[in-house]
Amino acid sequence: MTSSTTHAPAPDSSETPVPPGLAPELARKFADALALVKPTLDAEPPLAGDDLARALNTAAVCSLGLGRFADAEAYWRRAIDAKPDAVEAYYSLLPVLKKDGRQPDMEALLRRLIDARPDYAEAHNDLGVVLANLDRLPEAQASYRRALALRPDYPEACYNLGNAFKLGRRLPEAEAAYRQALALSPHRYEFHHNLGTVLQMQERLPDAVESYRFALALRPDAADTHCNLGHVLKALERLSDAEAAYRQALALQPGHGNATFSLAVLLISLGRFQEGWRLYEARYQRPGYIHHRTRALLGEKHWRGDPLTGRSILVWQEDGLGDMIQFGRYFRLLKVYGAKRVTFACTRALHRLFRAVDGVDEVLGHEEARARLAGYDCWTSPLSLPLHLLTTADAIPPALPLRAGRDLVERWRPRLAALPHGRRIGLVWKGNPKHHNDAHRSLPSLATLAPLWRVPGLHFVSLQKGPGEDEAQSPPAGQPLLHLGAEVEDLADSAAVLDQLDLVICVDTAVAHLAASLGKPCWVMLPKKDPDWRWMHGRADSPWYPGVMRLFRQSSTAGWDDVVEQIRLGCEAVWGTGTAGA
Repeated sequence: MTSSTTHAPAPDSSETPVPPGLAPELARKFADALALVKPTLDAEPPLAGDDLARALNTAAVCSLGLGRFADAEAYWRRAIDAKPDAVEAYYSLLPVLKKDGRQPDMEALLRRLIDARPDYAEAHNDLGVVLANLDRLPEAQASYRRALALRPDYPEACYNLGNAFKLGRRLPEAEAAYRQALALSPHRYEFHHNLGTVLQMQERLPDAVESYRFALALRPDAADTHCNLGHVLKALERLSDAEAAYRQALALQPGHGNATFSLAVLLISLGRFQEGWRLYEARYQRPGYIHHRTRALLGEKHWRGDPLTGRSILVWQEDGLGDMIQFGRYFRLLKVYGAKRVTFACTRALHRLFRAVDGVDEVLGHEEARARLAGYDCWTSPLSLPLHLLTTADAIPPALPLRAGRDLVERWRPRLAALPHGRRIGLVWKGNPKHHNDAHRSLPSLATLAPLWRVPGLHFVSLQKGPGEDEAQSPPAGQPLLHLGAEVEDLADSAAVLDQLDLVICVDTAVAHLAASLGKPCWVMLPKKDPDWRWMHGRADSPWYPGVMRLFRQSSTAGWDDVVEQIRLGCEAVWGTGTAGA
């Protein structure tokens, strides 16, 4: 889970809201007016042209005021039939369709207006908004371009074109469109805000700060912009300024989900655990996130730190494998706090490993645990336990004391014995591609680590699974290694392999937590962009794994050469001293 950037919406000409419920006297006036106009619609000789269109429009407005939406729609459609080029009827009907989310009907209506009035730029712009809402971006872009061809000084069409380019990840073109919109209308908050988002997406962070500051000068109360500014300031490592921006967003909009979560992880990364973990609980109030769905699934028996004596608790995995290993240290503390029975519901890859964990009475799959939900007194998530068990930066419980299964160690021993005599180094160079920051945390390829093969006496073991396995099976010339990832079934197998290695070098994946929890020296390569909050700021060690873990941080986003060189030098230094610890 990660913080996200908020974008301003696309303006169109169909924003007029449907009238709310009316006072009785006004409702009577609408009813009386409708009673007067309806006979004229059936008069002889019949009304035609402008007269008929006006009468139908009056009937539609009165019906709308009385909450008779279907009648209003029917009258406006008749008005359009009577006078196909009458813009007013189209734009009176559009909000009725919009209210019910009838985007295809809005498209059809706007296309009919364009057929009648092909020179009407606003209709082309509004059709673009509808097409963008329908995720038909090339068509939306074409509609905005037609609007601008008809009316070059149309700032809303420029802005909407920028939005469509941004959604299509055509960022330079989006920037150009936003700048054109600002040249036409320089005092529009949303133009500056969305230009800021595109600059941020292009990693032009100082420019993004400037755009967000312009936006805030126009709308100081814009919580979303303060939050986005916080993201950029954090990326620039201006952490106190980022904190201030998040707090300003929350002052303006208490409960702002993005700002709350972003402030939480910033504070945790700074070691300010008490407030950070408290704010981190707000993840359960963020619709669209797995945590929100977990709460809806498991109900109101959410444990919040109240006494556990004699009670059963279900601990529900909702985060990644590495999170579960890192925060699995809290299971035994639940027993210390008096829990009668602790059940861990998790993915199958964790089952064998956690069945041997102190403090866990039972390991189940999610579906089986859900079927037994009524039998538990309460439920929680591992990442809520630091808050409820009062963790501070100076009092982090010891890591989960994992032990590899002896039978599994013996099973893997012959495979590792195939290596020549020397130091055995485990490698993982890619993570899960679905991770929000995988483009930055994973190495481009196994070849990036080639300098490590220059250190004499080192022999490499690949624990890579999924992406990167193809490289491990056919490694680059001069980089021989033993690939075991394809044979590893779960984390219990991984633990048995790791138990027989001298050092693990990896990117930020579950293997780092597993190795460190086994007490194996582990060197973790961290990206410059958006390193995970658990690794804190500016540290070369981890308080979560003291004595066994070292952190090697990118100095820039340009590449990993500096990190790999530090690790190469570290290997040369370590094997001369006989210890690979932190």
